[in-house]
Amino acid sequence: MAKGPEMPGGLDLGGLMQAAQQMQQDMERAQEELARKTVEGSAGGGMVVAIANGKQELVSLKIEKAVVDPSDIGMLQDLVAAACNVALRKAAEL
Repeated sequence: MAKGPEMPGGLDLGGLMQAAQQMQQDMERAQEELARKTVEGSAGGGMVVAIANGKQELVSLKIEKAVVDPSDIGMLQDLVAAACNVALRKAAEL
């Protein structure tokens, strides 16, 4: 493979650009792989389940009917927040 033009001090600019492009491609590949991975967080003994991807995006939320009580919306909100937080923390660890 031909080397690129050398800069003063022996710096191979072409090689440096090629390495930067390879790093960018590797990073894009890793980000795509993370986007395909999912993790699950739950609360209330599995009554609320949140699923997030490796990009730390919430992709699904499941709520069991038994936990939906119109007279206690606050409890449902707390369970949803807890499940989402667990899923997002796991996604950040991927």
